Amino acid sequence: MSVTEVVESDEPPAWSGVRAGLRTRITLAVVLVTLVLSVVLGLLTITITRQTLVNQREDSISRRALANAQIVDGALGTSTDEAQSVLSSLADAGKPSVVLTDGDGQPIAVSLDQRFGVDTLPRQLKDQVVEENNPAIMRFQSDGLTLVGVGVPLSGERSGYFEVYRLDDINDGLQSLLITLAVATFATTFAAGVLGYWASGYTLRPLNRISEAAESVAMGQLDTRIDERNYAQDRDLAPLVANFNEMVAALEDRIDRDARFASDVSHELRSPLTTLNAGLHVMQNNRDEMPERAQHALDLLSADVDRFTQLVEDLLEISRFDAGAVRLEPEDVALVPVVRATVQNLGYGDVPVDVDPELEDIVITCDKRRLVRILANYLHNADRYADGATGVTIERHDPDPFNPFDELTVRIGVEDAGPGVPESERDRIFDRFNRGDQGGSRGADIGVGLGLALAAEHAALQGGRVWVEDRSDGGQGACFVVELPLVEPEEFDDEEDLSAATPEAASALTLTGEHQTIQLGVDAPLGEDA
Repeated sequence: MSVTEVVESDEPPAWSGVRAGLRTRITLAVVLVTLVLSVVLGLLTITITRQTLVNQREDSISRRALANAQIVDGALGTSTDEAQSVLSSLADAGKPSVVLTDGDGQPIAVSLDQRFGVDTLPRQLKDQVVEENNPAIMRFQSDGLTLVGVGVPLSGERSGYFEVYRLDDINDGLQSLLITLAVATFATTFAAGVLGYWASGYTLRPLNRISEAAESVAMGQLDTRIDERNYAQDRDLAPLVANFNEMVAALEDRIDRDARFASDVSHELRSPLTTLNAGLHVMQNNRDEMPERAQHALDLLSADVDRFTQLVEDLLEISRFDAGAVRLEPEDVALVPVVRATVQNLGYGDVPVDVDPELEDIVITCDKRRLVRILANYLHNADRYADGATGVTIERHDPDPFNPFDELTVRIGVEDAGPGVPESERDRIFDRFNRGDQGGSRGADIGVGLGLALAAEHAALQGGRVWVEDRSDGGQGACFVVELPLVEPEEFDDEEDLSAATPEAASALTLTGEHQTIQLGVDAPLGEDA
């Protein structure tokens, strides 16, 4: 049989740690896109605004400098005092300066404010105006200030008029704009994150419904379906929903067919098995009259028929679980007395029962018959494959406050001193027909691999679970555990009837020899995957 496997190659590398969920990734993508766009738009806004303001300021400065240069050029002489007087008379000027030529033909500089005089101007600007006789404008830095210098050549030889303007007001305005844009970017990004989280949740809601439906199917509710009418108009989700429903329907049909087949086969085999058992009973009554070889053959036949009968009964029980025909019968159970009575009635009176003092008088609501079946299974496996149980423990498990899925439970463990169960087998030991190291063995004392599977089904039906672990004291062996929700009833009758803990109530116990053994559903050996 060929198997087609689809593998998605987008797994995160080993160094990437825990991968974020889909909703988180969508939200982060929206936040990052919004942040990048906001930053880009902010930078463009700052750049364009600065360029516009500076250009406007430079145009205004240039026009004013040209007008003032004409005034200076017509009224200026060669005297320094006269130059300062003319510069002082200029209206709406920045920081005016002038370069004149004295009687010896040497240039002299006259400035009203020495901080922004000719000496602070860039040499390139002065050469352009004075030496090359060309008007020029230039931005430059002086003492941490951003300045604009404008130069206009005068009619005299190697002379020019200069004005220096500060751009502090523009820088202050741009700084305020930058802060405003930063706050707006943060607010926009935060709002985008909230909106992205809400929108991603709304977008992923159909997938969450499909996930919930898949979880219900995994829990055994094979009749779960998604209403396709809700997604009929969605071209993306409609095929997914339809394929999901078809897959579940096909799975349900396949499981139903397999369950019916196992049930039908088991029912058909019961009649010939009854005849075989009746014939074997007659033959065993006359066993003493048979030759030794015939007696040996009769013993082998009897052991195989018993094993076959056990297999048929277990298959019938499993098929009832698969068909959903089992019924839970919860009742108020005095837990500790029931466990002790079960251990005693099964012939393991020498096995100590260690109880948490807080649970000595605990009463829970559970299906007593199924609890007895699970304990009987564990004890019989320990007796058959680990030289018997060494102890039974009953303890309370308090929920982890940091785990919202954890709950208050009670755990019952059956410990032994056998070879234990390898860690590689612990996840599969409760699978059907998985008998671990005993998988290829046959014999009267080898189970068929359904006992522990039935124990798991009995526990799951009550909202519990089963597993195997190392012994609590660290010794050699294993501990088979059943965990049930600690549901305390509101009222409890002190006269608890313990009859259900008897072998008859376990619906599978018969007396053989010196102690009682299990006829139905306790065949899985210790260390096997039953």
